[in-house]
Amino acid sequence: MVKKRKVPAPVKKEHTVSEAFAAILLHNFKYLAEWEGAARTWDDIEGVHQTRVAMRKMRSALSAFRQAVPKEASAKWSEELRWMGNELGLARDLDVFIDEGLGPLKGKLPLPGEEEMLRMTELHRAQAYEAVRGLLDSDRYAAFKQEFPVWVKGREWENWELKPKQAERMHMNVVAFARKLLDRLERNVLQAGTHVDQDNAQEMHLLRIECKKLRYAAEFFTPIFDGLDEFIRRMKGLQDFLGVMNDVSVMQHLLAKIFAGDCKREPLQYAGGLVGWRTRQYHELRATFDDRWEEFTQAKHPWWSKKASSN
Repeated sequence: MVKKRKVPAPVKKEHTVSEAFAAILLHNFKYLAEWEGAARTWDDIEGVHQTRVAMRKMRSALSAFRQAVPKEASAKWSEELRWMGNELGLARDLDVFIDEGLGPLKGKLPLPGEEEMLRMTELHRAQAYEAVRGLLDSDRYAAFKQEFPVWVKGREWENWELKPKQAERMHMNVVAFARKLLDRLERNVLQAGTHVDQDNAQEMHLLRIECKKLRYAAEFFTPIFDGLDEFIRRMKGLQDFLGVMNDVSVMQHLLAKIFAGDCKREPLQYAGGLVGWRTRQYHELRATFDDRWEEFTQAKHPWWSKKASSN
C-alpha cells in the first residue's frame, strides 16, 4: 500500500524562479506516478484522492508562476491537468460521500432505506471508477506521462519568446518572487473573506478557492521559509469549515445523480435524513467562522522574516 507523505518539493533558496518551478512540477509528477496504481480501485480511497491532489498542485503551480512563465507556454499542460482532474472528480466525490457521509451514520438514522441507499451509491461509484481506469489507460494520459516530464526537465518554457519583465522574473531569485506571490495570494483571501456573506454560496466558494491557492503556494515554499508550517496550520480551521460547506453542496448534486430515474421512496427518505444531518453540522461549524477567520488573519507572515530557511 502506498503511504501519504508530506515531503515538500526540493526548492532551495538559491534557486532561480525557473529552477524552483521545475522542482515543484517534477516533485508532484513523481507523486502522481506513485499513486496511479492505487487509483484504479477504491480498496484505498486515497488512490484517487492523492492522484487528484498531485494534479491540482501541478495546475496550481502553473497558475502561481504565471508572472514568470507565460500562460501560452503552459496552457497545454494546464488544460490536460484540468481534464484529468475532472475525470477523477466524480469518483472522489462518491468516495467521500460513502466514507464520510454514509459511513458515520450507519445504523444511527431512524429511517428506512439505508441498505438500498448504499447499494445505489456503490453502483454509481463502480461506474465512476470505470471512467478513472479509462483515463489511466487512455492514449491521451500516456502522452501526458511521456511528454510532460520532458517539458519540465528541459525547462522548455525558457525557450519561449518572453517579454523583458517575464525574462527578468524567470531568472530572479525564488525567495523574492515567493514573497511577492504569497503576499498577493493572501490579499486575495482577505478580499474574498472580509465581510463575506456566509449565506451566499458563490462568495463562500470563491473564498474556498482563494484559500486553496494560498495553501498550495505556502506548501511549495516551506523549504525556504521557516514558519510556513505554522502558517498553514492556522489556515486549517478555516479550510475545514469551507470543506464541510462544499461537502453539503456536493452531496446534493450527487444525490440528484444517484436518484435520476430511480426515485424509490425509502432511500429517498434516508437521503433526506443525510442532507439534514450534514446541514446541521455545517450550521454548527458556521458559528465558529469568526474565530477561525481571526486565527488566520492574525497568523504571522514567515516569508518576511529576516531569517529564511537554512535550506
